This record gives sequence, structure tokens and C-alpha cells, in this order.
Amino acid sequence: MGAEAPAYRITRLGSAGDGVAETPDGPLHIPRALPGEVVRARPAGRGQAVLEAIEAASPDRVAPPCRHFLEGCGGCTLQHWDLAAQSAWKRTRLVEALARAGFPDAPVAETIVTPPNSRRRADLALRRAHGGAVAIGFHARGAATVLDLAECHVLRPELVALLPALRALLKRLPALSREGSAVVNLLDSGPDILLRTDKPLDAAGRRLLAAFAQQMAIPRIAWAQGTRPGDGLHETAAQTGPVRLLLGGVEVAPPPGAFLQASREGEAAIAAAVLAGLPAKLSGRSRILDLYAGLGTLSFPLATRGRVTAVEGDAEAVAALAAAAGKAGARLAAVRRDLARQPFLPAELRPFAVVVLDPPYGGAPEQVAQLARSDVRHLVYVSCNPVALARDAETLHAAGFAVTAATPVDQFRWSAHLESVVAFAR
Repeated sequence: MGAEAPAYRITRLGSAGDGVAETPDGPLHIPRALPGEVVRARPAGRGQAVLEAIEAASPDRVAPPCRHFLEGCGGCTLQHWDLAAQSAWKRTRLVEALARAGFPDAPVAETIVTPPNSRRRADLALRRAHGGAVAIGFHARGAATVLDLAECHVLRPELVALLPALRALLKRLPALSREGSAVVNLLDSGPDILLRTDKPLDAAGRRLLAAFAQQMAIPRIAWAQGTRPGDGLHETAAQTGPVRLLLGGVEVAPPPGAFLQASREGEAAIAAAVLAGLPAKLSGRSRILDLYAGLGTLSFPLATRGRVTAVEGDAEAVAALAAAAGKAGARLAAVRRDLARQPFLPAELRPFAVVVLDPPYGGAPEQVAQLARSDVRHLVYVSCNPVALARDAETLHAAGFAVTAATPVDQFRWSAHLESVVAFAR
């Protein structure tokens, strides 16, 4: 019998949601441990440890609602923590990010929390076992294992209900030899599936997908060869009807696997915070620049407040946005541009009364540098990464901007992920 695992006191939570114990050798990260707890954990190298026992539990520890959380599912990291404590921690993350950037007194609102079973987008891993059965779900934490989902307290019930039939279909699909992925978006027209497999899709496979789409009332199933997001050029394998998604009251036809805000509730909260962060003196003739516009999640709400130029690098998203704007008669022009390689320069920014940007996880250092040099006085930054936000906000602080409003949005419930909307002015 081995020696008992060492005891550690957890002093804080790390950015990934792990409990952190301070040791002579540096911070030790212990998944599923909470601040204030005394735990026993087995060091696993590289500053990581495996939780073995809880000696003194936090009063904020709760029973996880999902059985897969206890099985090691990597989809959630914080189901064992009281929601009020999570919300306070996420607000603190935004407060700290802005303080690091030079805004220690930024007005940060309370965290807006989205409900359980509200996520309408899932990127699911697929894995075929030796016996032919197919697992569909999220990877186990820190492992390649695919945990087969029987329930999920994050996804919309319609997506969870689809899994048994999808599992049965994939068992019969030769194109899935060993592994693949399925991006499932729940649109207003129903589920929209982008399937990636490690083998080509033959005629028999296409017939299977067409029959499945008809049986399950799925408007579109697209397919690409590959195992990871972005692999292969996708094609429509089966279509039973049009696809549609309402954004700001405008009907958009998204391309397969399109990026959406994770939930309707989160999208609404982000859009409301963006509109509230706009300068009060905007008129219908004011020009608004929406950068990293995607399908127009913010562009269409912004078009109710002024004339919008929506800029996005993905060609399919720009085409969908332009088509929707034209059909709806929205005051919106869609432009394709790679903002990392070709950010808007100060002279180009001069006509705009306000700039809204919703960059990817890495932030927008190239574009923010140009905004800092420009005459722009108002901007609203939508962030999905507090670290990138702190770096970009520091550039804005040096250029004389102040934070006028900041709203944390917990769109990814039970995870360490944080969305936030920050309005700046100078």
C-alpha cells in the first residue's frame, strides 16, 4: 500500500478553474478543489496534481448535477461549486483584468448568468470502438478519451435528444472508421450538422445521411473529410429544407458549422450590453464600424442605431451577412477583410462615431494599436479571454481611454470561461 497523498490548502482558483495550492516548488494546480479547502492530492508533475480526498470541504461545495462530471468529462470544470460563488469569481476576473490594464476603479456590473440546458452549439468528438459502437461526446479532461454522453446539463434538450439516433447512424456509416467530429448548431430551422470523418463519404453513406435528415427533420447535413475543426472543405451531403437563424430580428442562412454565440440568452445579454455602451448622441446617420462581425450577431442590432459597416474575415460568413442585410433592407454593408493582416488604419477610422469589436480568443492587438493612434473616441470591446482583454485594454489606457461600463457574462455555465463587454471612451 502506497504512502498517503500529501495535504494541501487551496488558496485560490486558477484561470482554468483548478484549485491552486502554494508550495515551496511553486503553485500546484488541483482540478475539482475549491478555495479554502484542505485536500489530499498526488503530484503528477508540471505543477499538476490529482485530487484524492477532501479533508476539509468548502461551504460552497455542492453536488454536481451531472453524472458525467464525476466521470471526468471535460465539458464542465465547476459543477461542484455554488453558482453564486462562481459568479462572484468571474466578476473578480474581469475586475482584475481591467486593473492590470490600468483601470483599478472600472465600473464592473454583476455577472449575468445564463441558464442550464441553454447551449445551442456543440462541437462533439466521435470515436469508434473495436466492436463498432460509436461514442459521441466531449473529451475527458486532459485526455484523448471520448466520454459517451447519456445526459448533459449544458446543452439544449433538443441536442441531447438527438444523440441516440445520431449514434445509431454513425455506427452504420463506413466513412467513420475510427474518429471524427460533429458540430451541431441548433438554428431556428432546427439542428444543423457539420460532420467530419476520417474516411471518404461514399454513395451509400450519402443515402444514409439523406434518410437520417428526412427521418429526424434535419434541414441540412454537411460533410468534410478530417478529424478536427477546420479540416477539409465541407460540402452539403443532405438537405431537406432551408436553414435560418434570427439575429437582431433579421433572418440569416448560416454556412455549415458557423460560429454562433453559445446560447440565445448569452447573445441577448451581450447585444444589450453593447447597445448600452454606445455613446448617447448617436443619430440614425451616425456611422458604426463592427469588426470581427461574424454572421452579424451584433451588426443587425447595431443597425437600429446607425449605419453599420460590418467587417469579417471568413468569406462564407460575409456572404451570408450580406445576403441577409440585402434581403432585410438593413442599413448595413458587409466587408471581407483579414484584420490581423490588414487592420483599419487611423485615416480609415475617422468617419466612424463608434467602433465595436468582438475579436477571437487571442484578442486584437494589431487593430487595437491602430485604434489607439486614431481619433476614435468611443469603442465597445467584446471579450472571450480576460488575458487578451487586459493586454489590449492596457494599450487603450495608454492612449487616454477610460472605462465607462463593463459587464461580465457567464455564457459558459460551470466552466472557467468568461465573456465580457467593456465600453471605452476618451
